[in-house]
Amino acid sequence: MKQIFGYFLILCSIPLLLLFGSEVWKEIVIAKTHEEKMEASIHLPQVQAQLPVTLLDRNDHIFNEEYVEWREPLPFEEFPQIVKDIFVYSEDTEFFNHIGFDVTAIARAVMANSAEQSIQQGASTITQQLVRMRYLSEEKTYERKLMELFYAYELEQMYSKDEILEMYLNEMYFGNQVYGMASAATYYFGRPLAKLTIAEISFIAAIPNNPSLYDPLKNFDKTKERQERLLDTLAKHAILSTSEAENFKAQPIELQVKQKIQQYPAYSTYVLQELRWLVAHHEGLEEQLTKAKTAEDRQLISSQLDTIIDDMFVNGIIIHTALQPEKQAADEQAMNHILSPYDMEASATVIDNETREIISIFAGRNYEKHNLHRAYQTPRQPGSAFKPLIDYAPAIELLSYTPSSTISGGHYCVGNFCPENYGGSVYGHVSLSTAFSWSYNTSALRLLKQVGLEPAFSYIDRFHFRSIVDEDRNYAAALGGLTYGVTSLEMADAYTSFIDGSYSEAHAIRKVTDLDGNMLYEWPKERDTIWSAKTVRHMRSLLTDVVYKGTGKGLYTNTSYIGAKTGTTNDFKDFWLAGLTENYTTAIWIGYDEPRNMQSLENDKIHFKLFNAIMD
Repeated sequence: MKQIFGYFLILCSIPLLLLFGSEVWKEIVIAKTHEEKMEASIHLPQVQAQLPVTLLDRNDHIFNEEYVEWREPLPFEEFPQIVKDIFVYSEDTEFFNHIGFDVTAIARAVMANSAEQSIQQGASTITQQLVRMRYLSEEKTYERKLMELFYAYELEQMYSKDEILEMYLNEMYFGNQVYGMASAATYYFGRPLAKLTIAEISFIAAIPNNPSLYDPLKNFDKTKERQERLLDTLAKHAILSTSEAENFKAQPIELQVKQKIQQYPAYSTYVLQELRWLVAHHEGLEEQLTKAKTAEDRQLISSQLDTIIDDMFVNGIIIHTALQPEKQAADEQAMNHILSPYDMEASATVIDNETREIISIFAGRNYEKHNLHRAYQTPRQPGSAFKPLIDYAPAIELLSYTPSSTISGGHYCVGNFCPENYGGSVYGHVSLSTAFSWSYNTSALRLLKQVGLEPAFSYIDRFHFRSIVDEDRNYAAALGGLTYGVTSLEMADAYTSFIDGSYSEAHAIRKVTDLDGNMLYEWPKERDTIWSAKTVRHMRSLLTDVVYKGTGKGLYTNTSYIGAKTGTTNDFKDFWLAGLTENYTTAIWIGYDEPRNMQSLENDKIHFKLFNAIMD
């Protein structure tokens, strides 16, 4: 009966609306023609707007929030009754009785607007307001108003009054990019809606009527005036007594405006990139990107990845990370302080030896969010810091070398590639430990030649060097001569294989969940064995020799173990230091974004100071 009555009222309203222009007929035709489309578009309650993306540190404390709009949807039963009463009695007293629109109110508005020769009174129900928020523009024309009636009526057939009111309370705009009553509570008062007083609830309830006029950050007094009118409305309808309303009016309102949490930008920026790698890995797009042959193919796959991530952001996610906030803060402070007298840049990545998680990242001096992230975005030539991975460990693993084995440090060429040792020095037969500690180039090249390019690169391929390409499979790699280079993140990651011979790619993300805590993504936890126990033992000995009797003199920590390898590229354009202690593995790069000679700074050993500061 209710449905028949609704159609009867709509039909009766058409002649009246015809008085205001022939365009109405066009809108009716459009509405009928697109009936299927219209019905499909009213399938709710998905809100196509980004919910917060929250990043948690290892202690489950929020350190970063990403959102365009602040939204915190609540189910209907969690809204206090006073909230429902405020909006029903101030916006639509017949809400629970009408069919989506109020014919009496429409007629009254039509008569008033006819006298004024314009549309001033709206007579909009809560259902119509919801329709307008979701589907229609705010323009005041009779054509748009008719569409609003059709949509509102259809909405009422599809959903209960409670469901419609829930959508309405979750989607109203409260200014300052805040949507929904629950969001307004946390944004303006820093507390959940259930913890607000009636005075505070009525205060923020004043905003949606005109979010610009009643913006409490700009027009606090006007917001307060409307709050008092709302309280009077509640008293008028016996929701509150007059004395209660006066008491709530007198209560002071103290805003505690939410500030977007944006701590540790170097770490959070990297986490958002790692999220893309994680999703690509699980969705099978990582392999497709690797095999893509053209830029167009890569762009198409990247677009698919963007769509998946955008869908996640629509619904909101929580990213649980391994961030150790105290260390991140201390490392940033120490490195910025050490770099302050110089104008160069630096990057560093620190990995926890036990968990193989990234606990601290340095992306550049005084780094600001989304700037160039030097820890993962800027590969540079690694120089001799690459030798342990490409030359020495494979030689020990495959050819039974030990630190006491001998090798020549004399002139050596492979084809036309004839490198020299530092300063042009020539050496005879020396121990592997000596050649490693003092980074003899000719000895490193001999080892790679004996191992062979393919066997040596079979180990490099097991790590996650994203910028190493097929063209790097040549003997210049023995000295860290690569087409593009590597990043400090990748170097630290590969050096973790010298902890105990096992390897799994180091990550910052522990897991990704939805807002209800349901698991969405996490990295595989399996580790591969890269080096035998013998190789690990010998490599750790060689790395220690560098510190105590080689190019790494000046490094120190208070831990039981320290081992490292230095690296300097041609013309002193890059300085590297990669190594590990009992607790951490790290790689540090220093240089200029536009490479230049730094020989004058060689004796300052800036990278040594950085290593000591973050590894001690």
